[in-house]
Amino acid sequence: MQITSSLVPFVSVLWMTVFSPERCKANPVSCKLWVEPQMPSLSMNGDFIIGGIFTIHHYANSAQNTYNRPPPQLQCFESMDYRELQFARAMEFTVREINDRTDLLPGITLGYQIYDSYATVQMAIKVALQFASVVDPVFSYTNSCSKSIVPTVLAVVGDSASGSSIPMARTLGLFGIPQVSHYATCACLSDRRHFPTFFRTIPSDQHQAAALARMVKFFGWTWIGAVRSDNEYGNYGMATFLKAAQEEGICVEYSEAYLMTQPQRKLERLANIIRKSTARVIVAFAHAGDIKSIIEELARQSLPPIQWIASESWIIHPDFLRLNMCAGALGFGFPRVVIPGLREFLLDLSPAQVLKSPLLTEFWESSFSCSLKGSSEFLRQCDGSEDIHALQNPYTDTSQLCITNMVYKATYAIAHAIYGIICNETQCDKTITFAPWQMHNQLKRVNFTTKNGYQVNFDSNGDPEAVYELINLQFKKDGALDFVTVGYYDSSKPRGQEFRISSAISWVGGQTEVPVSVCSESCPPGTRKAVQKGRPVCCYDCVPCAEGEISNRTDSLDCIHCPADFWPNTKQDSCLPKPVEFLSWDDTLAITLIVFSITGAFLSLCVTAVFYKHRTSPIVRANNSELSFLLLFSLTLCFLCSLTFIGQPSEWSCMLRHTAFGITFVLCISCVLGKTIVVLMAFRATLPGSNVMKWFGPPQQRISVLAFTFIQILICVLWLKISPPFPFKNLKHYKEKIILECGLGSAVGFWAVLGYIGFLAFLCFILAFLARKLPDNFNEAKFITFSILIFCAVWITFIPAYVSSPGKFTVAVEVFAILASSFGLILCIFAPKCFIIVFRPDQNIKKHFMAKVPSKAL
Repeated sequence: MQITSSLVPFVSVLWMTVFSPERCKANPVSCKLWVEPQMPSLSMNGDFIIGGIFTIHHYANSAQNTYNRPPPQLQCFESMDYRELQFARAMEFTVREINDRTDLLPGITLGYQIYDSYATVQMAIKVALQFASVVDPVFSYTNSCSKSIVPTVLAVVGDSASGSSIPMARTLGLFGIPQVSHYATCACLSDRRHFPTFFRTIPSDQHQAAALARMVKFFGWTWIGAVRSDNEYGNYGMATFLKAAQEEGICVEYSEAYLMTQPQRKLERLANIIRKSTARVIVAFAHAGDIKSIIEELARQSLPPIQWIASESWIIHPDFLRLNMCAGALGFGFPRVVIPGLREFLLDLSPAQVLKSPLLTEFWESSFSCSLKGSSEFLRQCDGSEDIHALQNPYTDTSQLCITNMVYKATYAIAHAIYGIICNETQCDKTITFAPWQMHNQLKRVNFTTKNGYQVNFDSNGDPEAVYELINLQFKKDGALDFVTVGYYDSSKPRGQEFRISSAISWVGGQTEVPVSVCSESCPPGTRKAVQKGRPVCCYDCVPCAEGEISNRTDSLDCIHCPADFWPNTKQDSCLPKPVEFLSWDDTLAITLIVFSITGAFLSLCVTAVFYKHRTSPIVRANNSELSFLLLFSLTLCFLCSLTFIGQPSEWSCMLRHTAFGITFVLCISCVLGKTIVVLMAFRATLPGSNVMKWFGPPQQRISVLAFTFIQILICVLWLKISPPFPFKNLKHYKEKIILECGLGSAVGFWAVLGYIGFLAFLCFILAFLARKLPDNFNEAKFITFSILIFCAVWITFIPAYVSSPGKFTVAVEVFAILASSFGLILCIFAPKCFIIVFRPDQNIKKHFMAKVPSKAL
């Protein structure tokens, strides 16, 4: 066995000083113990002896050590703990019950030696050394030092407190003597490297700390205070709890330690910290006496309601039923049990029996305030009227036997281990001698069910499974406090299923709503938590999510971006599909443009009808009727092609709208260009000797129009072949909505189409400008000049407007440019002619058009 404890040298020196055989050999005649052995409080002889140690008295003191003489015996100055007396007598009851059984250790009698540890490390170590020695102060005391060192007990039950169990476990572990504690819960005792022979029937604080942390998290408390006993139980237990709480995201405003033996000023300081704190929930990992002192100090002054969360050491302690300030306290306790026959055993006491034991005599005299021996001048003589059945104290109270049951199970575990060593299927051999390590190995394998139905076994660390009841201090109908079971915790259940609530909880102040204890209020959806600088993570500000982000749960640490096609709602707690925007048919702007488009097409048809009806008139014939009809046809197509820009873009509509627009406008401009050239050539043809008109006759005009148009068709075909326009979702222009529009595909193709139209328009403008002052009423060049000027102005203005217009207005600008330029052409070129044809027919004669002076009508 590897021994790493710093206590080993001390124990070795103490052993050699108190029980050294060498010192006895030096003077065999006067061989004696240097220190008087501690006498057991309760004892009984048997074939095999089981040790027991309980904290029956809580306080002891000793005079100042001078280190030049043996220290004085410890002297008790505090009344006994009746509850611990019940534990000690429960061990006595269990041993007697085992001895009466025929199925467990038949023919074997178990004995016991039960000691009082006085809640001190010194006494715990002294008793541990007595357990490990050959010296038996009760049954086999001898002055002989010739015996080999053999332990007087096979195993030990106890101690009650972790503070005394830890040095005992270190000491007994040196000799391989198993120790089975019924109440030492410190998680440190599960460390097999330091405590190889320690077992317990009560769950480790590791389980309780995890259960408390999960309970605190379950009720939504993220901002708590922590109070602990300033000893091994409190310090180890709270350290384990704080670690578990951190894993659950719980913040601790303060963590303070106190022991009731410490100065009053420390208690007052702790009370002031609690009063000034903002945490309304306090987790108290403390012994009953320590927490009672704290609560009594807090009660001296008013303070806000505090929700107490208790460890098992005080949640079911009867003293707290008298403190109304504890109403609503919540904590984990052990399941209530019934031990058949125990109450009868505890109450089966008579004055004659009591006088045989100093411990029971003290109990009797303190309970009835009388003296059995009549030796006290302060107490009356007991007269035999004392009725133990009428007593109401922790000794006689068998309604809360959860810890007593741990003593019951620990004693039975040792008995089963002995049975596993000395018994076979038929009989038991009490002559078998065995070493303590055999008991240790056998204890690791015990697995049985007690008479009252509880399973007993140990894991690899010597711990049992943890099963807790959730205890709530509630007021009964008569106004008295009572312990009420409101839930359960079972560590053997899967993660997340260990904890459950079975009935209603009464909170501090009698309220039914769960108290709130947070550093900062929960951040609603649509915001995220931003930790306040220099403060715990539970203290934070709620910051609204940035644009385009959401948080869809409470207390979100981060906001998340909505997908590209989605946008947050106004509360920023969910992503909604972005509205899709395009120039739809039912849009007011689209309807307006449609009306103008159809009006323009209808106007073109009307002009065509007028020209066709008067096709033989001079004004129609003089203005190249074939090109005029072709121009009117192309203008009709120009008006109608604007309709392809309206509606939801699709693959075909995107290709059609740009190519139809490009080709129809080139056809239109080609016709205008042809008319302009004819005007110029007609003037030159009037010069003597000119033969130029033969090159600009109708066939040549048709060919020129087709040639100009074919070039545009070729550009469009190449555009569609290489990289055609396509529908796409524009997510960049607007953050909160999607613009459904036609992508250009090849920007070069788009600008080539526009550039070619612009080139023809510019060429037409130059030629018309040159012919604007030709001296003939027949000349329409000035109207063409004006129409092309409007056309160029519209499209030059279109470029910046197209680039800067958002969403559907981009399409509307393009449609407007198409309609405006088309209206400019039809009104400037054909409106004057129609006016003469319809309203001034007298001017529609050849003589008028051959005049040298411009007509007033024109």
